[in-house]
Order: sequence, then C-alpha cells, then structure tokens
Amino acid sequence: MTDFGAIHGVIFDLDGTLLDTLEDIAVAFNGVLARHGLPLHPLADYRHLVGDGAWVLAQRALPPDWRTEERIAACSREYVAAYRNLAPVRALPYPGIAQLLDGLVARGIPAAVLSNKSHDNAVSSVASLLASWPLSPVLGLREGVPRKPDPSAALEIARKLDLPPERIVFVGDTPNDIQTARAAGMLPAGACWGFRDEAELRAAGASLLLRHPADLLGRIDGKRAGK
Repeated sequence: MTDFGAIHGVIFDLDGTLLDTLEDIAVAFNGVLARHGLPLHPLADYRHLVGDGAWVLAQRALPPDWRTEERIAACSREYVAAYRNLAPVRALPYPGIAQLLDGLVARGIPAAVLSNKSHDNAVSSVASLLASWPLSPVLGLREGVPRKPDPSAALEIARKLDLPPERIVFVGDTPNDIQTARAAGMLPAGACWGFRDEAELRAAGASLLLRHPADLLGRIDGKRAGK
C-alpha cells in the first residue's frame, strides 16, 4: 500500500503541473511553424504534443513530410530559442500551487523540479515565476542525461536531497511523469489539473490522483494524524 504519510520530499514536473505554460508553448512553436510557412496548431493540440522535450514536440508538430532528422533538430532548436526569448506574460502558477508550496515549506518538506523542458528554460521559468519558494534542484533536459521517463535524473535528485526514492512523491500531469516515478521507485501522483486527463494518469499507474494541489497536503496531514 502506498504510504503518502511517509513523504520526506517532493519532485514536481514543471509545465502542466506547477505552471500553466500551454499558451507560451503554443505561441513559441507556432512561431516556428509560421516562419517555415507551415500550418499552425490550435492551442488544444499542444496538450498532447508536449511533455517529452523539444525534439519530440517538433517531431509531433511538424507535418509528416517535414519530419526528417535534420528538420526536426533545427525546429527544436528554433523553438527552444523562441521560448527563451518569449516574455512569459501568459504563464502562471496554477491556482493552489502557491498554497501547496507554502505548506511544504511550513512542514519542512523539500521540493525539487524535474522537467523535459530544456535545462536553461526550466531554470529561467522557475526563477521568473516560482522564485518565492526554495525549489532545489531544478533540472531540465541536459545533454548526456536521458529524458523522462528514464529515472536517471529523478534518482539524481534523490541523491541531492539525500533521501531514499521510496520517501519521495513525484507529482506530474502526464503518463511519462507517472512512469518516471514508478521506474525510480518513487510514489507516483497525478496532477489532474494539468495538460492530460485523469483517465490517462490512472492508466499509467498513478497511486494518487490529485484534483487540486491542496489534496497532497491533505493526504500527508491525514496520514500523519492517523486518519
């Protein structure tokens, strides 16, 4: 049985979990498509295009006849640069995230971030929009480190936090976040307010489905109180 009262640390996904960045992602990648004279995607499409890093986003979003290795790589680089230069006026923490992070700080539970966003953009997004909380480490996609759902980076965070993986809850909004948690031996929690729906998270094997950020604090406190 999964014991959410034994949580000593939390790892959060970033886009779709802590931050609602969908419109920024769509604006940045649609800008790439427009520069090449390619058809744009509506905002809703990006819910299923994102989650696996810039290269996979480009692979999914480019028209089939454009999906050569060279073009995918070039467009993914263009997207990362466009996102970096995009003022994040649309992106905001989801409702309830501030209260969740405040609650973790008050309980002395450290929190980190692991994203498939490029490392520089992940660090910049956290610095811009989540600087009020001691999120550390913040890791994005780095050269030589496999992307989620490979557990390598999640286990790296566990070592940096000096915590056993089974005492860390991994909160994310996509199946690959849940798969990462399971592969790392962490507690998988699905963020149902994010880019994917509850059914996908349940099918991926989430041990806990969070419908609001405060649900995690409630589960921790309830277990500690013996409820």
